[in-house]
Amino acid sequence: MASLRFGRLAVITLLAACGVASAQTPGDTISRIKSTKTITLGVREAARPFSYLDENKRPVGYSVDLCLAAVEELKRELKLPELQVQYKVVSGAERIPKLLAREIDLECGSTTNTKARQEQVAFSYTMFVAQMRVLTPKDTPVTTLKDLDGLPLALSKGTTSEKLFTRLAETEVHLKLQVFPNNNEAYAALKAGKVRAFAQDDSLLQGLASADGSADKFQLSTLALSVEPYGVMVRKDDKALLAAVDRTLARLYASGEADTLYRKWFVGDKLAIKMSRMTRDSILRPNKEAGVAMVLGYQL
Repeated sequence: MASLRFGRLAVITLLAACGVASAQTPGDTISRIKSTKTITLGVREAARPFSYLDENKRPVGYSVDLCLAAVEELKRELKLPELQVQYKVVSGAERIPKLLAREIDLECGSTTNTKARQEQVAFSYTMFVAQMRVLTPKDTPVTTLKDLDGLPLALSKGTTSEKLFTRLAETEVHLKLQVFPNNNEAYAALKAGKVRAFAQDDSLLQGLASADGSADKFQLSTLALSVEPYGVMVRKDDKALLAAVDRTLARLYASGEADTLYRKWFVGDKLAIKMSRMTRDSILRPNKEAGVAMVLGYQL
């Protein structure tokens, strides 16, 4: 879609993670966007294929494209000939704090809509539904929780997998957990043999393994531990901004443009993730249902 191309935006600025927060008062984000003609998107460094930095350090991915579509919607609604897009890279642990600190306006990554997070932020319509699984070497299949007993297992800080596996280690099975700052470091530990398993959403694990050509060396567990519906994150007091994002997603879903974007990012030579029934249902019937930890029987 031409309107989503990186080059169509007037000015693109990749902000350092330590950037200064915008001076705003609660709920005035739309007014500030209109007056400054600037919006800041929070992106991830390695949440492939949703949000990551390409070889030129430019933010790209499925979630980024959806957010850029929302930017185009805002340009039309606010009658702005140009709307400058700034980017700030955020980690899993800092994405909510930086959103609440008003350092970013939208978080365009792979963030699961959970009941716990809903107490702090708001979510758009679901844009993808993943399942939490475990990535292991080919010689270490995981079909039940007991298969993880005693295995050194990597987790990424600030994620639902960290929360769920910490709980599992307390109540269900003996686990040797190692928490890493981000997905890249957790995956590197798995490749180096420092851990024997890496727990994360299946789509993100597939994205990591396919990016460096190592997909044939690892396998995903048949065991699925949770349902993880992703949404664009917005501050709870930014109802007008959230409504604009929801209108954009509803339009993309109804027109079939979301299917085109899905094929762009999920169907290729290196990565092939068929659209799941749950993701398809979310497109046919837009919703904001929270994730659920199936293995423990409670909402995330």
